[in-house]
Amino acid sequence: MSGPQPTDLVRLERHGDCALLRIANPPVNAISPEVVGQLGTVLDAFDEDNSVRALVIACAGRTFVAGGDIASFDRPDFSAAPFNRLLARIEALDRPVVAAMHGTVLGGGLELALACHWRVAERATQFGFPEVKLGLLPGSLGTQRLPRLVGAQLALELIQSGSSIPAEEASRIGLIDGIEEDEPAEAGMAYARRLLENGGRTRRLSTRPVDATSVPAGFFDQALVRAKDSPYPAAAAIVEAVQASLHSFAEGEAVEARLFERLRASQESLAMRHLFFAQREAGKIPGLPKDTCTRAISSVGVLGGGTMGRGIAMNFLNAGIPTVIVENAKEPLDRAIASIRSLYQATAAKGRLTDAEVDARLALLGGSTDDASLADRDLVIEAVFENMDLKKQVMRRLGQVCKRGAILATNTSTLDVNALGAASGRARDVVGMHFFSPANVMRLLEVVRGAETAPDVLATVMQAARTIGKVGVVSGVCYGFIGNRMAEPYMREAEFLIMEGAHPADVDRAAESIGMAMGPCRMLDMAGIDVGAKTVIEYDKAGGLPPDNSYRALARRMFELGRFGQKTRAGYYRYDGRNPLPDDETLRIAGELAERHRIARRASIPQEEVFERLFYPMINEAARILEQGIAYRPGDIDVVWASGYGFPDHKGGPVYMADTIGLKRIVERLERYGRERGNPYGYWTPSALLKHFAASGRRLSDWRKQQ
Repeated sequence: MSGPQPTDLVRLERHGDCALLRIANPPVNAISPEVVGQLGTVLDAFDEDNSVRALVIACAGRTFVAGGDIASFDRPDFSAAPFNRLLARIEALDRPVVAAMHGTVLGGGLELALACHWRVAERATQFGFPEVKLGLLPGSLGTQRLPRLVGAQLALELIQSGSSIPAEEASRIGLIDGIEEDEPAEAGMAYARRLLENGGRTRRLSTRPVDATSVPAGFFDQALVRAKDSPYPAAAAIVEAVQASLHSFAEGEAVEARLFERLRASQESLAMRHLFFAQREAGKIPGLPKDTCTRAISSVGVLGGGTMGRGIAMNFLNAGIPTVIVENAKEPLDRAIASIRSLYQATAAKGRLTDAEVDARLALLGGSTDDASLADRDLVIEAVFENMDLKKQVMRRLGQVCKRGAILATNTSTLDVNALGAASGRARDVVGMHFFSPANVMRLLEVVRGAETAPDVLATVMQAARTIGKVGVVSGVCYGFIGNRMAEPYMREAEFLIMEGAHPADVDRAAESIGMAMGPCRMLDMAGIDVGAKTVIEYDKAGGLPPDNSYRALARRMFELGRFGQKTRAGYYRYDGRNPLPDDETLRIAGELAERHRIARRASIPQEEVFERLFYPMINEAARILEQGIAYRPGDIDVVWASGYGFPDHKGGPVYMADTIGLKRIVERLERYGRERGNPYGYWTPSALLKHFAASGRRLSDWRKQQ
């Protein structure tokens, strides 16, 4: 048995009568083709030494195997077969094999563990099959071995959800055999020796049948029906694969292999894998060295205790960071703190938090009506109304009150961060932190880099985004940044379509047909038409709107009429609770505006036109954002829309979708609408970048900023 070499991805060491196989493929010990090859070589060495009585498989670094090497899925020669054969070989060993786990045991890592005879883990370990979030199913017999261990129903739930479970739950359902307190490799060796003292028994899941009598009649038929409503395109295939586990292992293996390969090559999975890598890439800031020093954030202040301010505060409380909310009077402050307490108690009532965890988080929460309480905070975030004069006043005060070196963040969704930085008197310390509502739930955080924002401020806030579980994406300064800037043409055309005669439901249906969480009308009703209208009004004051009196006229008129959406039970729709219902009053208002602005009405508008007018101007705006350097990468734009605006993962984001539609077609249709509708304000003028890429046959997703 050979000793480890410095460049080995897989090492085999002898410890008395046991062998330790350790995978070291940082950062997450992914199962790459190279790792599979070295695993085979190491198993050869183990096979040759019959004096070794047990094998322990562990990993170096911060985690056990956290999945397969997703990048290898795109290789022309990719095949899951070599890894699957390796797992069969591990399972077939006549000496006990123990998986000693820590960190995250996901996807291929969990499939490796299931091929072992015994499984032990540290208490903090998490287990799961996240493949469904990449448009895939487990392709190395996870859909076959897991049902044989925990039952078909539980296996389907775990695989189809893509969620992780903690070690305590994994132990309860029988997924693991023990929770150990020692270092994983040592715990695994100790467990192996106890097995040897008791005869060294092996267990092979592939030989164990699934108890079909435990599966209720019609279970899989009902699961297939539910899969049609799943946001994950692989949901139905997962049902089919798990159902196949009721047959022989060989039959189930063949079904899983066929389904995995079909999904791997699908457009949906390609799009979801694109987003996976785009999200990783979004954290890398061009020109910002990896070793850039960051500022410590051990305390946070939030100025403004409204809905947004409360949600922002909860993010930091959840991460264990003391946070104070400052309001201008006791009554709104008391409401803010009571609301946070109520939200935590509701979460505890659902079993997602313990009472002790609620108490611990609330103990970190402070409140004050004196902004001097912000003086010693490391990060202060203003979350007042979206009004430039008010925010300038607030930033000016923060520049005076906050300690030297504190980061001053504005939660503006559209306003000029450079102007707010200048108002503070310390622009290098200022950055935009645009949270999305509800801020304690939504994953996206647009981090807006001002012209003078210091590199260490940007690095610190991006690190803070990860700390509080957000997907951070950097944007330059412009109206609306990345997301809301692109939402403007989307909402503009939604309103024009309604003024031309489309019903709000027609507009929403076109957006939701591709998998958007909700269409533009429902979205603005939920967010608040008053919020959207005020944003447009502020932009108009700043001179940013085109000289077009019909621009966003519908939202502005409904704002004047007090039709704010769900909160007033009337907006684009009327509301019975949260249920949107058609409202003739909306159509009447739209008709009046059409007459006032001389907009031609039509009896019907083709659904294809509705879709193109919603999304093609949005895509065109994305190209302008790239041209102007507002976003670093096309993938950043896709991450913003997938994480913050309900854009479907299986479409890959607006830029990725544009490439699948074809840039040439998009340019042709933009130009056609410009001819048909007139183009006095440039609404339909294709960007130079979009035209260039369309003419050259290149993909917009492949654009890279010239450094």
